[in-house]
Amino acid sequence: MGDRDWRPFIYGGLASIVAEFGTFPIDTTKTRLQIQGQAIDPRHVELRYSGMVDCFVKTSRQEGIKALYCGIWPAVLRQATYGTIKFGTYYSLKKALAQRRADGGAVEHLPTNTFCAAFAGGLSSAIANPTDVLKVRMQMGDEKRNLVRCFIDIYRIEGVRGLWRGVGPTSQRAAVIAAVELPVYDACKHRLKPALGDTPANHLASSLLASLGSAVASTPLDVIRTRMMNQRNVKDGVEPCEKIYKGTIDCFLRTVRSEGPPALYKGFVPTWLRMGPWNIIFFLSYEQLKQLY
Repeated sequence: MGDRDWRPFIYGGLASIVAEFGTFPIDTTKTRLQIQGQAIDPRHVELRYSGMVDCFVKTSRQEGIKALYCGIWPAVLRQATYGTIKFGTYYSLKKALAQRRADGGAVEHLPTNTFCAAFAGGLSSAIANPTDVLKVRMQMGDEKRNLVRCFIDIYRIEGVRGLWRGVGPTSQRAAVIAAVELPVYDACKHRLKPALGDTPANHLASSLLASLGSAVASTPLDVIRTRMMNQRNVKDGVEPCEKIYKGTIDCFLRTVRSEGPPALYKGFVPTWLRMGPWNIIFFLSYEQLKQLY
């Protein structure tokens, strides 16, 4: 690989890790809000939290501030793999395809950018799925808080499939987020250049617009993948546990039937409030790394 080939991967991974540390407590509240109120899951039928702020306060008081960062290490491990592959693949593939066009990549091409982003998001999320499962389980407080112990327990009780639970909606969600977020950011950044230049102000405005679009598009899939990741389906020879959802479509239909369509947007506020700061931190960090090196 030449010098320019590996840099998007390194910058994407580093910027993703920085953004994850800065916004993780919001992700914890989002996960808990999405899990609660499942009429068909006796473990989470109770509505413990009235909203993001209530969840944040109750979790801090009842379990301590550390509980808001429960699952941070699998989240960081996820970003080290997911973020590295996603952003590196997107920018590298985008550049390779742009060089084949007549304009040589001088103009942002929305169809090309959308394809590259969706492909990069789906691929990277599928590879990093086990770290996502660990994060969700630890955020709910159902698993031991030791990363290695949690991994071993899931593998021992549920097998390899347990580590890739919810990979379908997870990959679909990641593809949707990337297909909206990255092309919107690049398009906004390009459009704002005449007025703001290639400056932090431009990066800030572009990342905010990108986060709003991706939050609207991805929240329903996020609710579904969170619920599927949180369910158990143990291996033979171990005490059985009912599998509540058979798949993505089944989870979607049963959620709508039992809780109504608004349930698909549970946790939307913390999702957006997390995506906004996450994207701001990520893109500002990414752009600075590009300028420094």
